[in-house]
Amino acid sequence: MIKIFAKIFDNLESYICRILLLSFVTILFAQIISREFFGFSITWSEELSVYLFVWFVFLGSSYAAKLSAHNRVTFQYKWLSPKMRTFSELLSDIAWLGFNSYFIYISYDFVFNRMNLFWKSQTLGIPMKYIYLILPIAFTLMTIRILQVNYLKFIKGEEVIDPEAKEMNEIINSDTQDESKANTVEGKQ
Repeated sequence: MIKIFAKIFDNLESYICRILLLSFVTILFAQIISREFFGFSITWSEELSVYLFVWFVFLGSSYAAKLSAHNRVTFQYKWLSPKMRTFSELLSDIAWLGFNSYFIYISYDFVFNRMNLFWKSQTLGIPMKYIYLILPIAFTLMTIRILQVNYLKFIKGEEVIDPEAKEMNEIINSDTQDESKANTVEGKQ
């Protein structure tokens, strides 16, 4: 039971992002079909699609943090020793955690203490509190994912590589191997 819960939590953002993407694309497609073929517009579809997209983006950024695929400026680390590079990356993540913690506090305060209960979305009439709730949720999840990645890196000693960087390394390595094979074949001839 605990393993099932752990697996669901480990892939929570992925599952929710898939549902959100499917939902807002389907709603927008239905809106296009109703406009083009039936001559009427679904009034609430655009507003709901925007809110679903916003939730998708924020949960997607948490998922990117889990994969260690978040956009970062890392070119300056290439000139550092491996120890200094590791220290600098850890320092960057600590600063990121500090920013997230502060943003969680501000967004929580905004959503639960400062936001007027009567602020509602124009077309749907949903209290805006529910729309803005993504801010503390996503930044809390992102903070958990940053801690999770750093735990895997520094405590368990696992290498957490961005999937695109991993794929790029595989392509470069296969090209290098192909080149060396070609050079070997040419040398034998």
